[in-house]
Amino acid sequence: MLFNSIGFAIFFPVVTAIFFLLTQRSRVHWLLAASCFFYMVFIPAYILILVITILIDYFAGIFLERVQDRTKRKILLWVSILSTCMVLFIFKYFDFFTGTFVGLAGLLGWHLPRPVMSIILPIGLSFHTFQSLSYVVEVYRGNQKAEKNFVVYSTYVMFFPQLVAGPIERPQNLLHQFQEWHAFNYVNACSGLKRMAWGFFKKLVVADRLALYVNDVYSAPRNFNGLQLTLATFFFAYQIYCDFSGYSDIAIGAAEVLGFRLMENFKTPYYSLSVSEFWRRWHISLSTWFRDYLYVPLGGSRVSKRRHILNLLITFSVSGLWHGANWTYVLWGLVNGLYLVIGWLTKDWRNRLCDAVGLREHTAVRKAIMLSVTFILTCVAWILFRAKNMGDAAYIFTHLATGWDFQRIATEQFLLRQIPVAFAAILALEIGQLWNRAVSVPSIVGKLPVVARWALYASFVMMVVMFGVYNKMQFIYFQF
Repeated sequence: MLFNSIGFAIFFPVVTAIFFLLTQRSRVHWLLAASCFFYMVFIPAYILILVITILIDYFAGIFLERVQDRTKRKILLWVSILSTCMVLFIFKYFDFFTGTFVGLAGLLGWHLPRPVMSIILPIGLSFHTFQSLSYVVEVYRGNQKAEKNFVVYSTYVMFFPQLVAGPIERPQNLLHQFQEWHAFNYVNACSGLKRMAWGFFKKLVVADRLALYVNDVYSAPRNFNGLQLTLATFFFAYQIYCDFSGYSDIAIGAAEVLGFRLMENFKTPYYSLSVSEFWRRWHISLSTWFRDYLYVPLGGSRVSKRRHILNLLITFSVSGLWHGANWTYVLWGLVNGLYLVIGWLTKDWRNRLCDAVGLREHTAVRKAIMLSVTFILTCVAWILFRAKNMGDAAYIFTHLATGWDFQRIATEQFLLRQIPVAFAAILALEIGQLWNRAVSVPSIVGKLPVVARWALYASFVMMVVMFGVYNKMQFIYFQF
């Protein structure tokens, strides 16, 4: 079920109302039933895939807690991890890896048949797979007790607000909340609804509006000049941010209305002064997942210089592959890893250069340069993320600086209509974010008189209704 659908507008109030009328024991059953329905709206049969991963890791957690022998526990852990990942591999990566293998064999003169599995990738498979894996690893490490209640554990994996696109929650943060009593709290409900409204603004007014232009350009990049390709890339940076952070805002807000706390997933990443800072602010639940379950076990930074570089490149390449079964995603991850490696290796040199030209640390000019460079580097990497294939990506890279024909844009009515609205949407977003960084907007609004406050709420809702795009565009990260 899409958040941006009439169905969800009916589903969520009904689920919330019944939730607060039920007893504690009945609530978790109700949430599980509601979450199953929420997921089955997409493709009902795929609920069976979630059942398989839930069963694997539920029993793995119980056995890991019972078994004391270190070797046996490690074997159990790897059996659980490989079994869960095998489900992910079959549905997401089978065609990718077999196609790559057959392609490489063809280069060597071996003409092999290519097996193809014509199946649709289950919505959000990578997200709930990683959430399930984090539970098993935390039980193995002794940071989380195994959950004996199958309904509670199933609800932890399937909790509908964050089921298909995160945040990817750790069991220590979320699992115990399904066993706690959540009385209706008016303040929390209002805060959650406001967070949801901001998420719908990001998705409907900004992301889906920008998508009209981005999709048109990136679907056939060879039909557009360098200026249009540059604009589309710039717009995509905001589209994917507003699409994904908008989903996270709606998920966090919906959970808050029900009395649950989900982790923050974005912290204005485009205000970052370095690529490493960007990754501490972007998709935080996934970045920390890879840090804790891949980068640190590989040795992190507590190894030799060469091994540290290798660890970074491996982590970001795997992160790219997690996003999609396409070499463009792998290269996107690798490029971001190279950004971090180059930034780390040149940090001292860059500091000396800035000092030599009078750009002292913490000065506004130096921060502006760092912010701009970080944003440009991020946009360049986004080309690989958004391009349909390596050929399109190569074409866009080589034509960004060519054919800046302003007259062509002025004569195309579709582009002429969309570009001003797109810039207005981005401007409105930035004003809201900058205002909230300076002062707490919710607290200021909360101090207004009742009439003024509700008039402001009504005006905001009307703005979303008037300027939103209502063509049921799926959230970008649903495909992962």
